[in-house]
Amino acid sequence: MGAIVNLIDAILFLFFIVIAIFAPLLDGQTCLPEHYYPKVLADLKSWYSIEFGDYLVVERPYFFVGLVWMELLLLWPLSVVNLFGLTYGKSWFNTTCLIFGVSMFSSMVAIMSEMIGSRRGSEKMMMMYFPFMCLAALAVLRGTFSPPSKTSIIGKRPALARKKRA
Repeated sequence: MGAIVNLIDAILFLFFIVIAIFAPLLDGQTCLPEHYYPKVLADLKSWYSIEFGDYLVVERPYFFVGLVWMELLLLWPLSVVNLFGLTYGKSWFNTTCLIFGVSMFSSMVAIMSEMIGSRRGSEKMMMMYFPFMCLAALAVLRGTFSPPSKTSIIGKRPALARKKRA
């Protein structure tokens, strides 16, 4: 079981690094003015939207802009916190990983439903968003693992602290 958790942690570590780096640089262009970003990043976003046919990035529907704001305000800080928690083995990592995974999975369900329902999502576009949905599900799965406990002392009192009865 430990080897599987270590593999999941390594995959999630790379995923959190990608989100921590690219969310403010690329996704932020969806809801913030483009003049805040260097021309290189604006060109990269334009290339992506043309190459993959991502009509959501080009048209910026309100629900998509709202999801990007949620990513910038909630998921981006959580990815940074999760990197810290995963690196240093913090006890709260499972909780923040679960929050991140559920939020990201919910966003991906909304985006994938829009692409399928409107029949405008290209295969390339679907293959671009699908891995994020799978990684979010992996984060939910990792968040539900309980940390291994060596001893359970909750509810037990030491022998010397017991009251003596006459």
